[in-house]
Amino acid sequence: MLPPIPSAVLPLLLQFSSAFSDPTALRFLVLMGAAILTTGRRTVSNLLRTVPAIVRGHPSSYHRVFSRRIWSLWPLAKALARFIVRVYFPEGPIPLAVDDTVDEHRGKKVYGKACHRDAVRSTHSFTAYRWGHKWVVLSILVKFRFARRPWALPVLVALYRSKEWNREHDRRHKTPAQLARQMLCVLMRWFPERKFVLCGDGGYSTHDLAYVAGRRPNRAAVVGRFYPDANLYEPPPTVLGRQQGRPRKKGNKLPSPQEVVARSRRTRLHVSWYGGGMRDVAVVTGTGYWYKSGVGLVEVRWVFVRDLSGTHRDEYFFSTDVRMTARQIIETFTGRWSLEVTFEEMRAYLGLESTRGRSENTVLRMVPCLFGLYSVVALIYASLPARERSSGRVNWVGKRETTYSDAITAVRRHLWVGWIFERGGHAAAFSKIPRSLRVLLLRALAPAA
Repeated sequence: MLPPIPSAVLPLLLQFSSAFSDPTALRFLVLMGAAILTTGRRTVSNLLRTVPAIVRGHPSSYHRVFSRRIWSLWPLAKALARFIVRVYFPEGPIPLAVDDTVDEHRGKKVYGKACHRDAVRSTHSFTAYRWGHKWVVLSILVKFRFARRPWALPVLVALYRSKEWNREHDRRHKTPAQLARQMLCVLMRWFPERKFVLCGDGGYSTHDLAYVAGRRPNRAAVVGRFYPDANLYEPPPTVLGRQQGRPRKKGNKLPSPQEVVARSRRTRLHVSWYGGGMRDVAVVTGTGYWYKSGVGLVEVRWVFVRDLSGTHRDEYFFSTDVRMTARQIIETFTGRWSLEVTFEEMRAYLGLESTRGRSENTVLRMVPCLFGLYSVVALIYASLPARERSSGRVNWVGKRETTYSDAITAVRRHLWVGWIFERGGHAAAFSKIPRSLRVLLLRALAPAA
C-alpha cells in the first residue's frame, strides 16, 4: 500500500513508518498520500473520499489515527530534520526561520482555541482578530537547484496557548519567542556538532532568545530586528586582585544605534532582497553589548539599512554573531520572507484552516502533520526525474522559476499514475488511453489547487 516514492526519499518514508505500529503506519501513509491528492478540505472524511480504491478497513480506524492511537510527533520531526540536514547541509551553518500564523478554527469545544491577532488580514490602520490556533513554526531554509529563493521547509511546530487559556488550565504561560527558544534547543540537541542561524521577525527579536545563542556562539546565532534606542554597553572591566562590593555587570554606556547613524557615513551595498530580488541599500553598522536587567549582556552586531529605491522603510537588524558582515545579516533576514510564502502556499495548496478536529490529540497532531507534509512534497519533487518535474510546470510571461504549485502538481501526477491507478487495478487500462486524453485526465486530477 506504500505510495511510489523516489528512491532518494524512500529512507525518510521508512523512518516515518517506524514511528507507528504496522496497522497505524499503513493508515498514516494512506492519509499522507491522500492529503497530497485532495484539493478540498483536509478532513479525514474528505481524504478517504479521494482514494476509496486503496482504503482498507473501517473509515473510523483512520479517524482514530489522530485522535486515539499512541504515537508521537517528535520521531517524525527528527527524521524529517535529519534527512534535510544530511542531504542539503552536509557542512556549514544551517539557516532557520521562525514565525507564527493563525489557523482559524470555529467551534465551542475546540482544544486550545483562543482569539488571536491575524497578521495576514491586519493592516496599519485595521487589526483583524480570528478565533482559532496560533502555530509557531520553525523551518529550515533550503536552496533547491530549480528555485532562485530558498524554500522554508517546516520541521518543528508548536501550539501557542493564550494567557487566559493557560490561567484557566493552570499552565505556565510561554510566549511565541519562548517556544521558538525551546525548538532551537531541541535542534541543537539533535545535532550536537552543528551550528544554526535562526532568523525571526520583531516578535522573536528578544533579548532572551539572543542570550541563549550568545551563550553558545559556536552552536547558534540569532538574526532579527533591532531597536534604534537599544541599551548598548562596553563589556565589564576586568577585576584585578581583590575588590570590595559586587563586580560590575556592564561597562560604560555606548551611544544608541540611532545616535551612531545620525553622525556616521553610510556604505552602499547591493544585496539580496525579499522575494529573491536584488536591491541597493545604504548601511551603517556597529557592535556593542546588549543589556537586559536580570539577564546579562549579549554581544551583537547591529546594522542600519536604508532602501535606496525608497519603497521600504528604514530598518535596524542585529546578529549575535559579530563576525557576520552587514551584507550577511541583511541577506539572512530578508531570506526569512520565504516562511511567509510557505504560510500562504499552505493555505492555497494543502488546506491549512480546513481541518475540523476538536480533541486535544487531533488538534496537536493534524496541523503539524500538514506543515510536515509541505516539506515532504518539496523533497519528493526535488527527487523526481527532470521529465516528471517539468510535467506539472505552468509557464506564463515573466515567470522565471519553479513554484510550489508546479511542485505539488508534479507530485500529484506521480502519485495518481504510480500509486492510485496501480493499486486500484487500473494501470493497464490507463496506459491504453490515447496520450492526449491521459494528459487531459491528469490535468483534471492533479490541479495546482
